[in-house]
Amino acid sequence: MNIAIFGTSLLSAYRNGAATYFRGLLRALHTRGHHVTFYEPENPERAQYRDLQPPTWAQSVVYANEEGAALNEIENARDADLIIKTNNVGPLDPLLDEAVLDLRRPGTQVAFWDTNAPITLGKIHADPCHPSHRLLSQFDLVFTSGCGRSLLQAYQSLGVRCCASILPALDPSVHYPVPRDERFACDLAFMGNRTAEREKRAQDFFFQTVEQLPDRHFLLAGSGWEECSMPSNVRSLGHLGTGHHNAFNSSAYTVLNVVHSGAAKFGHCPSPRLFEAAGAAACIISDEWEGIEDYFEPDYEILLARTGEEVAGQLEILNSRRAHQIGNAAFRRILAHHTYTRRAADLEAAIESGAPVSPVER
Repeated sequence: MNIAIFGTSLLSAYRNGAATYFRGLLRALHTRGHHVTFYEPENPERAQYRDLQPPTWAQSVVYANEEGAALNEIENARDADLIIKTNNVGPLDPLLDEAVLDLRRPGTQVAFWDTNAPITLGKIHADPCHPSHRLLSQFDLVFTSGCGRSLLQAYQSLGVRCCASILPALDPSVHYPVPRDERFACDLAFMGNRTAEREKRAQDFFFQTVEQLPDRHFLLAGSGWEECSMPSNVRSLGHLGTGHHNAFNSSAYTVLNVVHSGAAKFGHCPSPRLFEAAGAAACIISDEWEGIEDYFEPDYEILLARTGEEVAGQLEILNSRRAHQIGNAAFRRILAHHTYTRRAADLEAAIESGAPVSPVER
């Protein structure tokens, strides 16, 4: 199958959490015989933090971030079997949404791919005049990195006929355990770019833990935190390129995972970072959210907490032997059930049948 994707960026993960999600999936699709072209707009800031050279497993096209250049690439994608427009590409989103829909014809399906369903659906349902009320129902397929009955129902209420969950997973050729690196040694590590919503979650789970355990050492990675004053026991790394993620996850005693606070209203939307940390055999402490047991068994493959105080409590009773056991159990689970090879098969099934798929191994 010839697939064209208009997305944020394949070449840079800077403020682009979906980068490793699409990299893993597209590599798996290539292995299964598909040809993928990924179109992304020029972005000087992301270009400064490019962490992937144009790959062999997908064709990368970078176009000028202006209407004429975007429409020219849309035309170049006309002969694809499947044309995909993702969310949050940039200022030209409305133009791209309309333009890809104009390419619908017999033999060519057009899909919308939402990598941040809680935010997207929250905005749409809060604004009756949002253009997506009209546009989403025109796509042949909607793919989402989230899952759950409430999420599918939310899309169906917007007139979406076929919605399929293609969840984040692990690319074991990219994310895997590595020897401990003292640069990333700490008691608890958290990775996430600073946004208004994530800052509140970080305060509730990360910084509250920091306050509870002044004698422990903490590591914070992600862009946007540099201008914040940090407690003395926190090191802020700023943006961390994907080439360092294995060392970051393998070197921390524990790794913190938190989901979007609005996720419960629209199913669950696990982060690619969760699977990458498990792929490094990290001992993960996660906030509780409905559906997490579909991916990891609590207290055996992952530790759960409802507040920063509970995160601190988990750290205080945890010993090295148990942390190692939990990390290895999560690693085995993810290799067995949550790889991008499986997700690529889910995508093929959704395209072929036009029906929702559930890739979760219960």
